[in-house]
Amino acid sequence: MPQTSPLILKITRSGQPQTWVTSERAAIDLCCGKVAWSFGVSGITLRGGVNALGVRSELRIPSIIATRNESRCYHESIPFTRHNLFARDRWTCMYCGQGLPLAKLTVDHILPTSRGGRHVWQNTISACFACNHRKADRTPEEANMALLGVPYIPNRFEYLYLKNRHILADQMDFLAKGFRNLRP
Repeated sequence: MPQTSPLILKITRSGQPQTWVTSERAAIDLCCGKVAWSFGVSGITLRGGVNALGVRSELRIPSIIATRNESRCYHESIPFTRHNLFARDRWTCMYCGQGLPLAKLTVDHILPTSRGGRHVWQNTISACFACNHRKADRTPEEANMALLGVPYIPNRFEYLYLKNRHILADQMDFLAKGFRNLRP
């Protein structure tokens, strides 16, 4: 189902990003007193019924809400999946730089699994079929193929950025403050 309105960034009171929620879910949290504080402008206004004076109720939804309840720990590791790996690498072959759709990407192990390499964030990158085939059962150095990016484990800020393609400017500003600077 296509997304009709921007998602709302839900964070903890201490400012740690939790998840993306719909504006309807954010409205429930707001009306039930579960929001400790909020900021940002989503441009979303939910309209309710009309009262006896003919006035229609409205609820403006902020783009970022901090909830009071922090029952779940959101410091757990980011799931290592093909989709998350390809999103981390921006749907790009890390050898030739070609941007590709999901069906045209493969997971490449920098140190091949047949030689003891593990299937983890730090040992995997996105590769097109041609580059993966060319590299074969060798390291990038042995295949004389330079990596265009450094494999890393995304943190929670980066992960939530990867999970939403329609991020509002104030949400991006908030998340970007938690991005790691991977430049040398």
